[in-house]
Amino acid sequence: MSNAKSLEELEQKQDFIRRHIGPSPAQVSDMLSALEVSSVQELIDQTVPASIRLEQPLTVGQSRTEVETLSYLKSVASKNKVFKSYIGQGYHPTNVPHVILRNVLENPGWYTAYTPYQPEIAQGRLESLLNFQTMTLDLTGLDLASASLLDESTAAAEAMGLAKRVSKAKKANAFFIADDVHTQTIDVVTTRAEQFGFEIIVGKAEDAVNHDIFGALFQYPTTSGEVVDITDLIAGVQSKKAIACVAADIMSLLLLKAPGKLGADVVLGSAQRFGVPMGYGGPHAAFFATRDAYKRSLPGRIIGVSKDRLGNDALRMAMQTREQHIRRDKANSNICTAQVLLANMAAFYAVYHGPQGLKTIAQRIHRFADILASGLKAKGIALKHSTWFDTLTVVSDSKDDVIARAIAKGVNFATNHEGEYSISVSETTTRADITELFDIILGEGHGLSVDAIAADVEANGSESIPASLVRDDEVLTHPNFNSYHSETDILRYIKRLESKDLSLNHSMISLGSCTMKLNATAEMIPITWPEFANLHPFCPLDQAEGYQIMINELHDWLVNITGYDAVSLQPNSGAQGEYAGLIAIRKYHESRGDAHRNVCLIPSSAHGTNPASAQMASMKIVVVNCDKNGNVDMSDLKAKAEEVSENLSCIMITYPSTHGVYEETIREICDIIHEHGGQVYMDGANMNAQVGVTSPGFIGSDVSHLNLHKTFCIPHGGGGPGVGPIGVKSHLAPFMPNHSVINVPGTNIGNGAVSAAPYGSAAILPISWAYITMMGSEGLKQATEMAIVNANYLTHELSKHFPILYRGRNNRVAHECIVDLRPLKELSGITEMDVAKRLQDYGFHSPTMSFPVAGTLMIEPTESESKGEIDRFIEAMVSIKGEIEKVISGEWSIENNPLVFAPHTQGDVLGNEWDRAYDRFYAAFPVPAVAKNKFWPTVTRIDDVYGDRNLVCSCPAVETYRD
Repeated sequence: MSNAKSLEELEQKQDFIRRHIGPSPAQVSDMLSALEVSSVQELIDQTVPASIRLEQPLTVGQSRTEVETLSYLKSVASKNKVFKSYIGQGYHPTNVPHVILRNVLENPGWYTAYTPYQPEIAQGRLESLLNFQTMTLDLTGLDLASASLLDESTAAAEAMGLAKRVSKAKKANAFFIADDVHTQTIDVVTTRAEQFGFEIIVGKAEDAVNHDIFGALFQYPTTSGEVVDITDLIAGVQSKKAIACVAADIMSLLLLKAPGKLGADVVLGSAQRFGVPMGYGGPHAAFFATRDAYKRSLPGRIIGVSKDRLGNDALRMAMQTREQHIRRDKANSNICTAQVLLANMAAFYAVYHGPQGLKTIAQRIHRFADILASGLKAKGIALKHSTWFDTLTVVSDSKDDVIARAIAKGVNFATNHEGEYSISVSETTTRADITELFDIILGEGHGLSVDAIAADVEANGSESIPASLVRDDEVLTHPNFNSYHSETDILRYIKRLESKDLSLNHSMISLGSCTMKLNATAEMIPITWPEFANLHPFCPLDQAEGYQIMINELHDWLVNITGYDAVSLQPNSGAQGEYAGLIAIRKYHESRGDAHRNVCLIPSSAHGTNPASAQMASMKIVVVNCDKNGNVDMSDLKAKAEEVSENLSCIMITYPSTHGVYEETIREICDIIHEHGGQVYMDGANMNAQVGVTSPGFIGSDVSHLNLHKTFCIPHGGGGPGVGPIGVKSHLAPFMPNHSVINVPGTNIGNGAVSAAPYGSAAILPISWAYITMMGSEGLKQATEMAIVNANYLTHELSKHFPILYRGRNNRVAHECIVDLRPLKELSGITEMDVAKRLQDYGFHSPTMSFPVAGTLMIEPTESESKGEIDRFIEAMVSIKGEIEKVISGEWSIENNPLVFAPHTQGDVLGNEWDRAYDRFYAAFPVPAVAKNKFWPTVTRIDDVYGDRNLVCSCPAVETYRD
């Protein structure tokens, strides 16, 4: 009986593994048979070099059931103490509208979508991002906005980079930061400046004009709450041919004059308080706006309005030639992941409340600050400033006693400066809260009545916002912000946009290198628990015990999985992880007296973020060639390593390679770099082909970033969030990011931060924690093995119809393959773009197109897709091959065939006129399987050139909307 019970318990624990991994045992058997191997292990032996295979299994523990996992994690979360937060400093409690919480944040239709590189099947999130940009432009008063950046502090660092690029003060090498900017922002910007070799000057805002600078950063309102007219400060900076940047509070901009109207060149900030939880620091979308003249230097992605083939308005990512995948080391930034899901939440928050609703929220926040200030002043309490929006800074001789009373009542204030504490009220603040604040600050029996003070404030008016800074222009006038204020209306609007987008809840997204795998529902549930969602990142550590337990467990598991000695969870995207890893390498060399080591070797096949990140770390990039098989050219590597030996800092290499093979020489590559005094940075983009089978630390690498939004199941969110922690060997551990507000154990004091919060996007770390917990050591290895099985089966079947560009040992691939379309293109004139668009008619998102080789498709099925779904994709590709052959034979002309007209919308297929060489029904339903689950693109092929030549990056004019 006990054995039967044990077997039953084991089967229950393995239930999640079976649900995560797509193919059934019978399907696995069929695929292995097609590959002519007798077992999964035989395929692994044929594929992965024996010299790098782990000798010992992972030790992250046995898999746990979903119930066990969530029950344990709930007990961990309960150790967090969710105090009322008045800390502010860029993070505020917010009321997430439940209709947005349930239908966006918790909805796989929104969180499993990919970056909108295929815009015809991404019109929903593109419209929402256009709303975000329009909201940003209206509130900042500037000309051009991005579709979100990672957080306020990194956005400020990007503003510094833009300032240096566009400033006409070419000889200046200093950037000024006002000392009343948020502490974490000063930290992150200083770190970035150190890498660029810029001087940072921190001082009183009015002193900016006394320095030779290329740019300056001001906070509006200041971190201590003061509302200052910075018009003259901005003008003074500009008189020196420098760029004036302003970090603004988004909620305050409903009441305060737009910084753009004050003359600012760049305005940035966090959109967190527009309906996104604090989440112990993230993820949150940053907004960023600048002048039209600087559009080519704008960091991040821009959504623009273009036209489709039929002349309809259609949205797309504009000016993509600025991006790091194309510009590489000449890119404006290394941004690969933005914060699309959170930007969409903020945009829907603005749509739901509308301009009047938002203004009412802002007025209520400000009125509570006025009431609190009036009561305190009536009792003789000294305030540091006479102006404010939501934050009061109290000057006090009894600070310690007040803070003790606050903690006793479960309340947090900001306590950064001696003899001062700050209180930031928010949209969650109530009248009862104000009474409680009086009790804490004044003690019991103070005799103040909130109602009486409120009436007095109402009667006498408020002067806490200077009259010259009161906003007097209308904002958010577009119909999208004035049409969906009932729950019924907003629900239908959200659903209408969702229906325009293809996500993982519809079909496989086989993007090579992007690892679009299952984001299991059980993994997603904890992120909205109040114990995780409602903590301020700067709360005392004893209030975040649950977070620390979860983070430490995740840290230890990632150490075991990677073969490294330490992990930093601070980087909040893969590209930020690259940047943090390169900083660690640079600081390590400096600690040894080797500051001159600044050369980074990068194979020609590398991700565009690699050279972009290297230039951000001020490294000189030397490209290493690849051979005809797609591997690093060892003779070229040896020659270049020898040539730059004295100055060699590192190599950045992806493993398995970007070409989808396990390079046999990877250990030799590591040895060569180490022999010449360099470090090995292994890009973690393809870790899904390593976990449990090999590891970067075991192979010989010194540092890697891990894409938790790929290998470890954090969803892509339509283009973000991402998380990119770094793992390092012990000699690099002291040089990982620290934080100026909350010290991160294990790193050197004084190490700069790379993200605004000490643990980056902490709120979504439970996703990866839950994935590892429920998979366990056995399941993690099985996932890697099945990713290899699926990829090799897909490759085997497609190779009957298309040339496969690269293969590794025994003619196998790793977790992805590259289909070469160039021979067909040469014969037919049909391009890889035509194939990508035609796949949309079959209900599929295109694989990665023209990367790393132009004219190809890089395909990664992951372990989560069943053989049935893979076969459906193969059927689509084979059918498209047949269509191309009809063009080659002359049955269809190059001008008139379903590929060049793809994708086909309902309006296109059902239109009155049809002069095509193929049938309407065939256009929409090329194979029977499509009819079972038809996804209709909502626009036809988009004209990219038109969109860039006629750049429109806000919601179309009202007249267009009405039409």
